[in-house]
Amino acid sequence: MPQHLIKLCVGAEKVEDLANWQEARFGTGPAEHVTRMWPKRAEEVLEGGSLYWVFKGAVLARQKVIGLEERVGADGITRCAIVLDREIIRTEALTRRPFQGWRYLKPEDAPKDLPAGRTREDPLPRELMSALAELGLR
Repeated sequence: MPQHLIKLCVGAEKVEDLANWQEARFGTGPAEHVTRMWPKRAEEVLEGGSLYWVFKGAVLARQKVIGLEERVGADGITRCAIVLDREIIRTEALTRRPFQGWRYLKPEDAPKDLPAGRTREDPLPRELMSALAELGLR
């Protein structure tokens, strides 16, 4: 079963900001996010996992992880580049509290993809999301 990652999309307010930044930085090639920590569950992440992006407190999109590669910074420290498919898949809005770095996201906790052609869904208020979760509806 694939293992997903989740990460705050710092500096971006909406999915289009991420898409524009990746296009400017990586052109048409794969995108990547460089991080200090290498996933201990790397094999599971590479078995179909995605990186879910949190924008201003809500998961709104994901990108498939297509590789993990070493990158050595100018400071000589080895880091992990999470290599991403360029397609950004929009998801149902799911509220998330702020956190640092990336975290694992269980497949059963991941938001569903939006239907093709649908570009957004407004997040439900946190109280309503909590109530739905308590009822087992989310």
